[in-house]
Amino acid sequence: MSSVGNRQRRPGSRKRVGALVAALALSSGLLAACGSGEADGLTTVTVGVGSNIFDTPMRVAEEKGFFRAAGLNVKFITLTASIGAAALQSDSVQFLNDSPNDFLTAVSRKIPEIAVNMDGGGNPLGLIVSTKFATEHGLTAQSPPEVVAKALAGSTGGASSATTKGQAGLFMREYGVDPATVHYVALPSPAADKASLANNQIDWFVTSEPIPLEVQEDGDGIVVASPDTVPVWSTPRSGYGQVVVVRQSFAEENPDLVRRFSTAVQQGSAYARTHESEAVNIVKKTLTGVPDDVLLAGLRLVDWPETGAMSAEGWDKTMTFLSKVGALPKGTKLPQSSWTNQYLPQ
Repeated sequence: MSSVGNRQRRPGSRKRVGALVAALALSSGLLAACGSGEADGLTTVTVGVGSNIFDTPMRVAEEKGFFRAAGLNVKFITLTASIGAAALQSDSVQFLNDSPNDFLTAVSRKIPEIAVNMDGGGNPLGLIVSTKFATEHGLTAQSPPEVVAKALAGSTGGASSATTKGQAGLFMREYGVDPATVHYVALPSPAADKASLANNQIDWFVTSEPIPLEVQEDGDGIVVASPDTVPVWSTPRSGYGQVVVVRQSFAEENPDLVRRFSTAVQQGSAYARTHESEAVNIVKKTLTGVPDDVLLAGLRLVDWPETGAMSAEGWDKTMTFLSKVGALPKGTKLPQSSWTNQYLPQ
């Protein structure tokens, strides 16, 4: 899950965010003027993505022509979590592929967003230890999770966000290990986690795939925990992994457009579910440099749904998981009016 929005804002960051959103708004306006599709009959929409594994349904929908068949010309813009909601509200993007914690945080701040599609389930997490730490503690990729958790007591972990720290803590508590016994080094990004692990400045870190598997591929560590081996991280326990979000006013004013977009995304998700090799070939065009086998393993950690339909039970499960890892503002609630299945194909 994305966690950039949980970082403390530095002085002057509000001005930088405003400038970036203004630039995106200008870009969006130019796209609307130049690409509305009078010649080819397509309507241009701009979509905010995170350039990660959860973009797969949208990238597949673009590559396989599902958007075009829906009468849409889609332009992608990579956004960090800290500006996603602002870009959406300024109409810099009309759709946002958003993490549940960022969406719920926006809702808790009374930002008028609505989730219209669930296009990825679960959390493709990986806990990777350095090769040195693995050797010292006799850990392998097949080590039982309770053995891994006990080995982490007294260790030094990397934390690039409060969310990943919370996810690690949830794992340890599940097996009776007090997270307070771990010394954490605060790092600015998963890339910094990776570098620190390779230099043995930290013993391990947790983040979303494919970064842990890339580190393992490079020989700098071993992935010793994932949703396949840690039940508390599994899709049945963690709930939703990604949702498509729009402004409430945009959905009300453009219901047919939102329905066409949601239909194409649902087709992309269903296609990724049944055509893994082809999905890898599509995703690696944007996640460049990641080996095919690493991408495939990462894709398999996500539940790509056949339908983007959401439920109150699913949201309850998601919010429970996020609350346990400390990713939500205290007292966050999700009104029924903040999510809907009405724009999905019937």
